[in-house]
Amino acid sequence: MDPVYTAGLLRGGDMSAQFGVVVWSQFKAPLIVPLLRLAVVICLAMSLMLFIERVYMAVVIVLVKLLGRKPEKTYKWEQMKDDVELGNSAYPMVLVQIPMYNEKEVYQLSIGAACGLSWPSDRIIVQVLDDSTDPVIKNMVEVECMRWANKGINIKYEIRGNRNGYKAGALKEGMKRSYVKQCDLVAIFDADFQPEPDFLWRTVPFLIHNPRIALVQTRWKFVNADECLMTRMQEMSLDYHFTVEQEVGSSTYAFFGFNGTAGVWRIAALNEAGGWQDRTTVEDMDLAVRATLKGWKFVYIGGVKVKNELPSTLEAYRYQQHRWSCGPANLFRKMAMEIIRNKKVSLWKKVHVIYSFFVVRKVVAHIVTFIFYCIVLPATVLVPEVAVPKWGAVYIPSIITILNAVGTPRSLHLIIFWILFENVMSLHRTKATFIGLLEAGRVNEWIVTEKLGDALKGNKASNKPQKKPRLQLRERLHLLELGVGGYLFFCGCYDLAFGKNHYFFYLYAQAIAFFIVGLGYVGTFVPKA
Repeated sequence: MDPVYTAGLLRGGDMSAQFGVVVWSQFKAPLIVPLLRLAVVICLAMSLMLFIERVYMAVVIVLVKLLGRKPEKTYKWEQMKDDVELGNSAYPMVLVQIPMYNEKEVYQLSIGAACGLSWPSDRIIVQVLDDSTDPVIKNMVEVECMRWANKGINIKYEIRGNRNGYKAGALKEGMKRSYVKQCDLVAIFDADFQPEPDFLWRTVPFLIHNPRIALVQTRWKFVNADECLMTRMQEMSLDYHFTVEQEVGSSTYAFFGFNGTAGVWRIAALNEAGGWQDRTTVEDMDLAVRATLKGWKFVYIGGVKVKNELPSTLEAYRYQQHRWSCGPANLFRKMAMEIIRNKKVSLWKKVHVIYSFFVVRKVVAHIVTFIFYCIVLPATVLVPEVAVPKWGAVYIPSIITILNAVGTPRSLHLIIFWILFENVMSLHRTKATFIGLLEAGRVNEWIVTEKLGDALKGNKASNKPQKKPRLQLRERLHLLELGVGGYLFFCGCYDLAFGKNHYFFYLYAQAIAFFIVGLGYVGTFVPKA
């Protein structure tokens, strides 16, 4: 602690302050300083890991673009043509699965889009897997299925007596139906996804002409990205995931995490990998890792986009991010040794899956963002004996941020807001990551992400202003965010008074971001029809 500040406290005669200074001085040199230095070293090492990974992916993407390595050129792809002799039997039988749970606002959109897919009518089955617990919504979904069935669509409405395994359980039950045995491929769409009519014509040829391809994954297109600042921030993060992470995985090791929707699986590969399992909350990633360990390949088609919806409220987004952060960490814990012992894939692919895919992207990326930039770096303001080199505090995070932001050029002017928002969300991602690694209490928590669908469209059509729901104070306040915000604000004040690194600019801005979220001023304005 600064000696001038210490002397001032002592002259003030405040006994409690004097006692605090004495305790601080006794513990700082032998305990606090060494521990903080160790934390800085660990965080800098993780920052370097993340930096190298980001630069590597940037280089791969540049090479892919320069060399024109499109999936259609890398793999055999030919437009499917009619066969006079075989007729429609020349086309593979496609099952379209739509798992849903109380999806009042979007069920018509997804069912209508699936039934509108262009494909020989006798070679496609639409399967609606309804786990709804609300009898009114369940009846509405069933009526909608009957409506399409009366139009000649081969659509099946399936329910079960429980929600065991959640989405994975529903998909697994759906695959047990007798009519599925005649199917070769399965396309999966979550309840808010709306594929274009030509979706199958653009994806299925990869599976027909390349027998070792198990999965064709397409890109998500967000219908409500411009709804509010929070959805714009989400778009920036997810655009990087699709335009860089998925593209790099597809182009190099023919492996990436299945996004759980907007993809087509070869049923033989799905079955060989062991089918759907509900041991984690990322059943899609679980299946993808098991399939790649069997030697199957994946291809990502960024040119095919499927419309869907981003979470419009902070509560829904937090639940989603908990699942997306906790699940991969828990899956890594369960599968690390299985990956290492596998003999069907190359050593380099194992390294890619374990180090790049899991350790850096699913663990380090979350932890270093919060621990380093929101805890350790601010702490060095209070302990000036510990310094963070400028390359670690400024240069590396700046480059990483720029590389992440290029995925959404239209939002580059929002990059400062994106940094602050991502740092706030890293609090929950870090907590969820540790829960997954340690298999703690909420490890298997599954809360379906709320969708607004028709309510959103209705609001736009009527040009009604967004309304703010009345929330009780306890529902509005987020104590973790307020606590971290208070810590950052205190560190900022101390740095302004006694520091030399000018960290207070960042500390104040980040503290304000935590306060805004903590006081419930983000993700609470939702459309009302």
